[in-house]
Amino acid sequence: MTSQVITVLIADDHELVRSGLRVVLDEPDLTVVAEAATGTEAVRLTREHRPDLVLMDIRMPKLDGLEATRRILGDPVTAGVRVVVLTTYDLDEYVFRALRLGASGFALKDFEPAQLVDGLRAVARGDGMLAPAVTRRLISVFARSPAPDSGRLELARLTTREREVLDLVVAGRDNTDIADALRISPATARTHVSRLLSKVGARDRANLVIMAYESGLVVPGTP
Repeated sequence: MTSQVITVLIADDHELVRSGLRVVLDEPDLTVVAEAATGTEAVRLTREHRPDLVLMDIRMPKLDGLEATRRILGDPVTAGVRVVVLTTYDLDEYVFRALRLGASGFALKDFEPAQLVDGLRAVARGDGMLAPAVTRRLISVFARSPAPDSGRLELARLTTREREVLDLVVAGRDNTDIADALRISPATARTHVSRLLSKVGARDRANLVIMAYESGLVVPGTP
């Protein structure tokens, strides 16, 4: 996907925000195919255009961003679309719920343009927008969560190398860091991550982190 144009749908009820995002996303490898001012429009336009990514404001009129995200990711027609949540608040309850629904990450509305663009490219590659600092906050949330569902991931299903890769992904490491830690090439690291995602049925890294903690495969507070 990195050699192709990444199509994006912007869903935000503020026209100024949408205009600003359109300017930021004016890159050779990114193109905005549609804009939605309500959650209902976001769902409809996503079905119509089937973009690679949807930038979804969490607080949308008529249909909130959570429900719009659930409908988009639960619809076979648009299940392959990746959703990135736009929010004013850093990992609030709504963002956390969106990640549980399958969102591939989130971006704050006071974003740095270059970081947003790089993050969207990462999401399009399947990496997700979860920096190490964000992962640490996710861990703190899981530490206060109810007992995990041990059925979603099984340690016995993972090879030693897959477990090593999983631990590094959960720690917020990118492919270069994983390659350095395991003394392999970045291309091999990417292959290992892709195979791990496929094996456990995770959409991307963000979903993998959620699954790892919810299953109890990784326990908050342990190395």
